[in-house]
Amino acid sequence: MLDPGRGRTKSGYFWAIARDDRGWAGTDPPAVVYTYAPGRGADHAITLLKDFSGVLQTDGYTAYKTLATRRNDVALAHCWSHARRKAFDLTKGGSAPVAGELLARIGQLYAVEAEIRGQSAEARRQVRRQRSAPLIAALKSWLEEQLTRLPGRSQTAEAIRYIQTHWDGLTLFLDDGRIELDTNPVERTMRPIALNRKNALFAGSDEGAEHWAILATLIECCKLHGVNPAAYLEDVLTRLVNGHLNSRLDDLTPWNWKAAQAAA
Repeated sequence: MLDPGRGRTKSGYFWAIARDDRGWAGTDPPAVVYTYAPGRGADHAITLLKDFSGVLQTDGYTAYKTLATRRNDVALAHCWSHARRKAFDLTKGGSAPVAGELLARIGQLYAVEAEIRGQSAEARRQVRRQRSAPLIAALKSWLEEQLTRLPGRSQTAEAIRYIQTHWDGLTLFLDDGRIELDTNPVERTMRPIALNRKNALFAGSDEGAEHWAILATLIECCKLHGVNPAAYLEDVLTRLVNGHLNSRLDDLTPWNWKAAQAAA
């Protein structure tokens, strides 16, 4: 973003918080909210989530770990997609039998998930306890065995230690059918921002970045619900100018707006 006082640019950050309960037949509408902040330290995560309690699914970024250590009402579920990334990179570089085996074992977990997607949280939990829990137990023993055979500073050993470090969060899904295996629901909402960032080049100011976050939130929520963002924004802005009541702002969320359009 532009930093006119110094005659150059500076870095700002969007924090993305997403909800998508469709994987376990939840009734809350999918949504994403972007919030602009001038940094990416733990203080911003703590402020953003000060009213949140429950399970927060994240990558291994330390800011969320700091949040969880300070709160006893927030549990961290970690991401198997991030856990497999180092192993995947190793297999692209040539022969990597241990990394390949690790990917295959994680793939077995994803195969179970594909079969239970869309089922209730309790049904998913039961299947996971029956089928995924033995896979997890076998994986834990296998990882420990591989570490005794690998050079301590090898990249494969590093990939294994990453998984072991985040083990509690990676296995939390076994006891809660609402938890996904990875953070892909929020990762998908970050890609359009990254693309638009390249097109826009920069935000003009802190206030401009805050406005960008608001518009991005509305547009991406529209996309999550199959709503045309241009038609939605034109109608909503018209209603606001014509005196739409603040007490009925919920009517203008993309999901309620879509339902009203369908009913009409």
